[in-house]
Amino acid sequence: MSSKLQVLTPQNSQIIFIDQQPQMAFGVQSIDRQVLKNNVVGLAKAARIFNIPTTITTVETDSFSGNTFPELLAVVPDNDILERTSMNSWDDQNVRDALAKHAADGRKKIVVAGLWTEVCNTTFALSCMNDTDYEIYMVADASGGTSVDAHKYAMDRMVQAGVVPVTWQQVLLEWQRDWARKETYDAVTSLVKEHSGAYGMGIDYAVTHVHGGAERVEHGKRIGPNPAK
Repeated sequence: MSSKLQVLTPQNSQIIFIDQQPQMAFGVQSIDRQVLKNNVVGLAKAARIFNIPTTITTVETDSFSGNTFPELLAVVPDNDILERTSMNSWDDQNVRDALAKHAADGRKKIVVAGLWTEVCNTTFALSCMNDTDYEIYMVADASGGTSVDAHKYAMDRMVQAGVVPVTWQQVLLEWQRDWARKETYDAVTSLVKEHSGAYGMGIDYAVTHVHGGAERVEHGKRIGPNPAK
């Protein structure tokens, strides 16, 4: 049985953020940059909820790319930042060591979100899979390319090589899996309300108007739960 038939779990996953830096984001044309940042931060918060080991790597921070998004660093303030010169993170021994440390605990499914899709993501994914038995899960909507075609064809190339394409919310809900897991339920639904757009709006609506919970607002004033519920 293919190991790719196994769903992502908090026990078999680790995550790497590659070059989530402003100068790299300036070149992104495949996705709205604010949406990109929202998805990256949402994914990082999901990893924090489920205690997923997180690696952050950067390229040419001082000379070109700038510092990692502060919103991402705020989620994982104690994480080391692995600076490198190569466009391919796999060329850097510190990156390989960080991933190997967590893979030794059975975390061989590596969730990847990076910039740019057609360069840093693709070279990392292909090299990593060529040298190891790790699996790569590429988060398409927390990554970006320099054009729609650049992102699309890079994703196509990686999929042909065996990379699994996913989206950030898919990863979140795969980790949660069961709403009976109450230890993460509140954190996940709060994250969804903050970062998942229409899905989060739906949760707010269900809480306030269907279940009569939380606060409601009338004429600009908070008046508490709906007394009719």
